[in-house]
Amino acid sequence: MASSVALAPAHAAPAPQPAPPPSGAALVWPIAAAGTEGLDPLLALAYTMAADEAHAAGVPLSITSGYRTPAEQQALWDEGLRTHGSPDEARRWVLPPAESTHVTGHAIDVGPIEGAGWLEANGYRWGLCRTFDNEWWHFELATFPGAPCPPRVPDASVR
Repeated sequence: MASSVALAPAHAAPAPQPAPPPSGAALVWPIAAAGTEGLDPLLALAYTMAADEAHAAGVPLSITSGYRTPAEQQALWDEGLRTHGSPDEARRWVLPPAESTHVTGHAIDVGPIEGAGWLEANGYRWGLCRTFDNEWWHFELATFPGAPCPPRVPDASVR
């Protein structure tokens, strides 16, 4: 007994396509906030949305330092060694390039202090959290949007 296999027609109809958007509709993507160049795209988006809301509430907020090249981070590390006198003490405030989340685009420093305070209170809504007790200006994506931020660590040397 021969089995038969049904074959698709040689000229099958194309798959249905989604309807075009209504006239005048556009995909809306927020314009990235200043200072987000080189950041991880999710961090850049989270900060942009948070900054837009802060500004709408009249709160000044800006990135004072975001992505850093390895050379920029090395210069900060060298300065930290000179200022603090030892690698252990310097690590409380600055990390070498291979360990810095700024070099990977996963950290931002913000200002002024009023804006940083607003971001500390509200940033969890976008997953943004202050990560170090000794740096009121340093934020990273550290939680899911809307979830509580994890406990801060004393300083960068604890990582």
